[in-house]
Amino acid sequence: MISSTSNPQIKNLIQLQTKAKERQEQKAFVVEGIKMFEEAKAGGHLMKAYISEELYEEKISLQPDYFNGSSYEIVTEQVMKAASDTLSPQGVLAIVRKREYTMEELIRKEDVNLVLLEDIRDPGNLGTIIRTAEGAGVTGIILSQASVDIYNPKVIRSTMGAIYRMPVVYAEDFLETLRTLKAAGISVYAAHLQAAVEYDLISYTEKTAILIGNEARGLSEEAAGLSTCNIIIPMEGQVESLNAGVAASILMYEIYRQKRQGKIKS
Repeated sequence: MISSTSNPQIKNLIQLQTKAKERQEQKAFVVEGIKMFEEAKAGGHLMKAYISEELYEEKISLQPDYFNGSSYEIVTEQVMKAASDTLSPQGVLAIVRKREYTMEELIRKEDVNLVLLEDIRDPGNLGTIIRTAEGAGVTGIILSQASVDIYNPKVIRSTMGAIYRMPVVYAEDFLETLRTLKAAGISVYAAHLQAAVEYDLISYTEKTAILIGNEARGLSEEAAGLSTCNIIIPMEGQVESLNAGVAASILMYEIYRQKRQGKIKS
C-alpha cells in the first residue's frame, strides 16, 4: 500500500493532474471515479489505477477478476485526497493513455460533421461541448492551439466519458485549417453576429462544420471571414449572446435534426 505523497508514483500522478506539459510528454491523462475507470479498462486505454484502501476493502477485494490483469496500487485515504482534483474523491484515480487522431482522419470521413473551436478557454464549456457532440453525432472536434487543454481534469469530468470516444485534434494553424476544410468541400458555418443568416434557415445535409469563438471575444474577424456563411441564433429580450457551450449545443442539434430527418425520409 502507498501511504506517502512523497512516493514517486503519486508525485507523477499529481503532475499529470496539474501540468499540461506532463500530459503531453507522457501521452497520458488522469481520470477519477469508478465509471471513468471502468470505461478506460473496457476500452483498453488504462495504464494504471490507484484505489483507496476503503473502496478496495468495501467493493473490490471481493471481485478477484475486477482489474482483469490491469496494473493497480492501493493507497491510503490521505494519499487519495492529496492526489485527487476534487473535494470529495470517489476512491479511484487512473492514468489513461491518450488517443491520437490526425486532421486527415477527420476530413476524409464519409459524413463529415465537425465542430471547430477558436480559443475556447473554459474547461466546463469544452467538456460540455465534447459530451454534447457525441450525443449529436458529431464526427470530430478541431481546436485552435490557444484553447484549453482537453485533458484538463475539469474538462475530463465534464465530458462524462465522451473524451474516450470523440476524436479531437488541435490545429497547428487554425486559419489554414479552415481553408483546408473548405477546399475539401466542407461547408463552414460561423456563429457570428455580423452579416448572419438565422441558423435554422440553413440546410446542413452535406459535409458540415460549425465554428464557435472565444467565450468573451467571440470569433476573430479572420476566422469569420473564412466561413462559408455566418449564422446567428435569434433571441428575445435583452440577451446579447449565449454561453459558447449552449450556442454550440443548439447548432449541433439542429444539424443532427436535419440529418435524422433526411435518413427518415430516405
